[in-house]
Amino acid sequence: MDNDKLQLFEDKAIRAAWDEEKEEWYFSVVDVVGALTDQDTQRGASNYWAKLKQRLKEEGADQLLTNCQQLKLKSPKDGKRYLTDVATTEQLLRIIQSIPSPKAEPFKLWLAEVGRERIEETIDPEQAIDRALETYLKKGYSREWINQRLQAIQVRKELTDEWRDRGVQKGVEYAILTDEITRAWSGMTTRQYKRLKGLKKENLRDNMTTTEIVLNMLAETSTTDISKETKPQNFEENIQVAQQGGEVAGIARQALEQRTGKPVITSQNAAQLNAVVTGVIEGVVNMEDGKERTDENKG
Repeated sequence: MDNDKLQLFEDKAIRAAWDEEKEEWYFSVVDVVGALTDQDTQRGASNYWAKLKQRLKEEGADQLLTNCQQLKLKSPKDGKRYLTDVATTEQLLRIIQSIPSPKAEPFKLWLAEVGRERIEETIDPEQAIDRALETYLKKGYSREWINQRLQAIQVRKELTDEWRDRGVQKGVEYAILTDEITRAWSGMTTRQYKRLKGLKKENLRDNMTTTEIVLNMLAETSTTDISKETKPQNFEENIQVAQQGGEVAGIARQALEQRTGKPVITSQNAAQLNAVVTGVIEGVVNMEDGKERTDENKG
């Protein structure tokens, strides 16, 4: 647990901790309350949070308060560590809903919009695909990459459906099997792969190159096919199948690296990859502009 992170909300510092094991952010509730309510002092923010906790309890939010943890965070006053109430992103959004502050409104509107979209996607799953396409385009991904990414989502869905049919439990067991697949084809666990790319909460697949995505798809679809043929009866057998599926893509990776003389696995993440794509596009645009000006001068 890294307890010395600071996140800025406008001009206010929010103390935070990153749990690498759970891949979860924990934010100081007092700091968030102080930022949203414009408290001048830490004591004022603490008093506000104490009253808010009492109100939440009266509203029947006992489970929310019970699930909130305490971590030793560094005090901005004396630099010493004190037990501090912290909340995950999900818990924090629930708390923010109870704060009558103009700054909280964007969070509330966002929650309402996300809830509405989720209902629409349940009724018409194609809308989820359309929104994903639009989101990736806005982030600067190329259409070729997006097509591969959306296909990868389908391949992953087919794999998790197969796992479910084989009695694999969603959550920890899915994560263990995914690690086995990733290690078998890339030589790294999922966490090591994300660390290589400098990621924390971000989705690993969203930060893969097209080649990395294709190989990961091969690993997962191979695992699905092998599982359907061998019909593993327990978790240990599912682990063996995951390793075998990953090895198929691992062989392909090694063959490609031998042919090209270059490693397939890259430390580049989405921001760096998109910067390269943007640079190439801008270069082409500048070349075309220059060509047009030359043609105009000739005319």
